[in-house]
Amino acid sequence: MAGHFRTFQYFAILFIIFCNCIVGSFGLIASVSALISGSGVSVGEEGSIEIVQGTLGTVRLIGKHFNNDIMIWITTEAAARGTVCDDSFQREDTVSFTEVSGDGNDTSATGSPNTGTIDIVLKSQETVYYLCLQQPDGSAWLHQGTDQWLTIVTKAPPQPLLPLWLQIIFIVILLILSGLFSGLNLGLMALDPVELQILQNAGSSKEKKYAKLIIPIRRMGNYLLCSLLLGNVLVNTTLTVLLDDLSSGIWAVLGATAGIVIFGEIIPQAICSRHGLAVGAKTIYLTRFFMVLTFIISYPISKLLDLILGKEIGAVYDRVRLLELLRVTDEYNDLAKEEVNIISGALELRKKCVKDVMTPLGDCFMLDEEAILDFNTVTDIMHKGFTRIPVFSGTRDNIIAILFVKDLAFVDPDDCTPLKTVIKFYQHPINFVFEDTTLDLMLQEFKKGQSHMAIVNQVNSEGEGDPFYEVLGLVTLEDVIEEIIQSEIVDETDVYLDNKTKQFVGHTNKRDYSIFAREGELARPKITPQLTLATFQFLSTSVDPFKVEKISETILHRLLDQDIIFEVFLPEKKAPLFLYQRGKPADHFIMILQGRVEVTIGKENSLFEQGAFSFYAQHALTGTNQQIDNKHSGSRASVRSIGSASNPSPPSAYIPDFTVRILTNVQYIKVTRVQYNAARAATKMERESHGDVHVAAQQSKELFENEWQKAVNQEKFEQSVEDASKDNNVKSFQVGNQKKDEKL
Repeated sequence: MAGHFRTFQYFAILFIIFCNCIVGSFGLIASVSALISGSGVSVGEEGSIEIVQGTLGTVRLIGKHFNNDIMIWITTEAAARGTVCDDSFQREDTVSFTEVSGDGNDTSATGSPNTGTIDIVLKSQETVYYLCLQQPDGSAWLHQGTDQWLTIVTKAPPQPLLPLWLQIIFIVILLILSGLFSGLNLGLMALDPVELQILQNAGSSKEKKYAKLIIPIRRMGNYLLCSLLLGNVLVNTTLTVLLDDLSSGIWAVLGATAGIVIFGEIIPQAICSRHGLAVGAKTIYLTRFFMVLTFIISYPISKLLDLILGKEIGAVYDRVRLLELLRVTDEYNDLAKEEVNIISGALELRKKCVKDVMTPLGDCFMLDEEAILDFNTVTDIMHKGFTRIPVFSGTRDNIIAILFVKDLAFVDPDDCTPLKTVIKFYQHPINFVFEDTTLDLMLQEFKKGQSHMAIVNQVNSEGEGDPFYEVLGLVTLEDVIEEIIQSEIVDETDVYLDNKTKQFVGHTNKRDYSIFAREGELARPKITPQLTLATFQFLSTSVDPFKVEKISETILHRLLDQDIIFEVFLPEKKAPLFLYQRGKPADHFIMILQGRVEVTIGKENSLFEQGAFSFYAQHALTGTNQQIDNKHSGSRASVRSIGSASNPSPPSAYIPDFTVRILTNVQYIKVTRVQYNAARAATKMERESHGDVHVAAQQSKELFENEWQKAVNQEKFEQSVEDASKDNNVKSFQVGNQKKDEKL
């Protein structure tokens, strides 16, 4: 209805202006035809101008013959248009035009009307004001009438919705809620359901607790989203209304925008983007409350979204993405480089084939089925360090069996067993795979336990004729594990050719057992290379005079090559044979290799038996006397008796206070003091020499031979001046190529 009235008002104003133009042609009479609202004022329902009590308002006047000298008298007295306003009229205020447009002196009938603008402040509440307009000649003030479009009405200031203090409290609360909804919207929705499940199972104690609280509502993703957004919009709208009630115009807009953007968006989202899990868990009950509060609207919308968009799955990482995730987060996670390599290697198993990791056939250590398992062959196997060795027939690509090193446990190299016999007995299965078999399938095959080695084949269809299988190389469980851990596995026996560098890798301190295998040697036919090796290792590690600090390994090898090994075959019905007798000087060291002896020691004549690797009179080699020292190790015992303190003798003489009697046929090592001193001298000169390895080895050999020859000559000289012994001590003499010991 107000709209129709305003339309009628505009037509009436135009009609009045037209009439004033006609009347104005007869004289210069200033008049107001209509009032138009400006800033701070409004038009009422009846067409009058409304202004808030006590506020500044701008009113535009449309009329005739306005100029800057004309004054306007604001009065509350009603009168007919054209009535002279005298002193009897109550004057509320007198104002002048702040702006006049148009020609106020135009006297033509068709002259255009002019307008003027006034600024007024009316203090009375709900009062109707009228205008008295001063004439251009200043003669009189004429009343402009009581028409609605010529009146000004004051209205009371708008009352606030709430008291100021209560409004401020509500604004603060709404800002907090706005920030909470905005932050939770970002923080909770950014938490992936899969990530929450991971945190619940593998996070810290706090993360497990927080994730357990959040997971139930996070699974209802669209319902949670609708509730948070609806609550955020509701809070922001209410906040805008309250801010507009406190102020108006541009200040209300700026205040609402600044408050919502800074405290409702930027700050909470910055916090929740980094601490969304903790904030979401601590406000879980408030979130549930608003989900219940907005259930009627949020739940149906969420179901519609579920129907349209489908179920929320969350972030799922495939193999490539997992690898990239490890790489991009390497700077921030606490994984060690080795752990990252293992994870990467395990994830890449399905992408690699056995051809990528196999050992080419040309680099493989293999045995011919015609080989004989003698000492040299077994030594070669031990030197290579492999536990599984392919066996071929004819050509290397014709693999017929696999030999396990443990198959040799009951094989005596002295028996020269044919390799065919061993492989036919065990018949280990051979696993053949194609070159394009992936490593994950290969690992599954190895886990079955049938074999940890496979032969890699490919189908060769080149050339004429039917396709055939061609052997490319070998792949082992160790190769697969090395790809998983992204590193080479080297054990204490490994000597191998690196697939990438093509260089042999192994331990520099690996012993060369071939030195104990002397082909065609007849001097000691009953001393096997294995027994020689065991003797060397025992002397160099357990007997002080022969340890590496005193005699080098090279010299000890050469010492064992000399004629220091003796045998005694115990005859029937003959007097006892002794290796040592109490109180009888001795200048030699003895270690039993085979057989049994009886030892009598101490004043109490304690008796005990000893066998292989028991040794006696080690201090006879150094010419010192000490108290009796009995040492037992398991079933073996060694007597290191240096002489009796009650039997003084020169430093060069060794007087045993024990007796060693032979019980069975024995085989033993005997090293005299002169021989030992020769070995010591050769070791000293060897260590003082420097130079090329081969030259040093040759020099070492020459040094030892020279010193040994000196020792032999010295023993011959001493033997020539000694009287024949008449006791039961065992003397040695050489029979052919074999030394025998008998009782003289």
